Amino acid sequence: MLAGVVAAASVTLYALYGPDRLQAEGIPVEGMRQPDLLGALLLVAASAPVAVRRRWPLSAMCAGLVPETLLNALGYGTGMSSLAGIVLLYSVATYRGLAVSLAGLVLSLVTYLAGAVSSPARAGSASEYVVTALVLVAVWGAGRSLRLRRAYLEELKDRATRLERAHAADTRAARAEERSRIARELHDVVAHHVSVMTVQAAAARRVLASDPELAREALSAIENTGRLAMTEMRNIVGVLRTDTRADARAELGPQPGVRDLPALVEQMREAGLATRLRVEGEPVELPAGVDLAAYRLVQEGLTNSLRHAGVGAEAVVTVRYEPYELDVRVEDDGVGAVQETGRPPGHGLVGIRERVALYGGILNIGPLPGGGFEVRARLPLKDGQ
Repeated sequence: MLAGVVAAASVTLYALYGPDRLQAEGIPVEGMRQPDLLGALLLVAASAPVAVRRRWPLSAMCAGLVPETLLNALGYGTGMSSLAGIVLLYSVATYRGLAVSLAGLVLSLVTYLAGAVSSPARAGSASEYVVTALVLVAVWGAGRSLRLRRAYLEELKDRATRLERAHAADTRAARAEERSRIARELHDVVAHHVSVMTVQAAAARRVLASDPELAREALSAIENTGRLAMTEMRNIVGVLRTDTRADARAELGPQPGVRDLPALVEQMREAGLATRLRVEGEPVELPAGVDLAAYRLVQEGLTNSLRHAGVGAEAVVTVRYEPYELDVRVEDDGVGAVQETGRPPGHGLVGIRERVALYGGILNIGPLPGGGFEVRARLPLKDGQ
């Protein structure tokens, strides 16, 4: 479109403002040829490359400079062919790199000076040459400025895209970690309390006819265990609520720790598992994460003993405080290890491994040499705490 407009305007000016009309208006026209078909064709040829300036800017500029140089050398009027040259130079500076655009600028300046010197028409003054050269440099600078601005905007868009992708990846990772943490908590709470309730319900069913008082105690223990389970589950599920105030209350709720092990041991005794608790070393204040991990490990270990150790088995919980380590062990003398051989690990075992690995601890799970089963973790304490 632009090429057609420039070509039409050039030919029109070329035809209307020949040497005779220019001389009548007092403009010197020595050496200028009269308009003819060759001159018109050269003007069209100089304007036509404007149509492909975006796809092949340097080639289009070179193609346009040839007929423009011939117009000057043969003494024809140039019409608006100079405008086509300016547009092509601007396109080279806009769509090509620095080296190519500099080459285009130098080529334009040299071609202009060569055509002006070789033209048989009246030579312009030195100031006209300088002004024309400055116009060409200014046009080239405007094109380079636009190119740099486009590159800067593209870099900003690319950077924003990368940041958005990184943020999305971080968000997905955080959500996955939160889901994993909540899944561990839900499993630990549900598995433990349901196991205790199952054992107590079975005991109540067996003695319901022969010893109603003992059955009543077992049912009361089931009720208390169920309420405790519901309380813990409400605290965990509260984290999933969309209300930020509810989230804050859930996060601020106290989490179980080593201090709650006596109550846990007593609960297991009521469920029918003979359990002893031993604390060795000088107790110290534990980090919240390590404290919760130790409690959940004992809870899972005792739950497994209750399920699989068998009738008459005894479980021993040992918590030993060392200068730079917390050693937590749950061992029983039952037969559950043999019965469970070859079975894939459950969610509880996976959760224990994740918890211990999270705090850089070492976990050992397996049968004991003399019989029974052991779950043991050694959790590091920084600076002896």
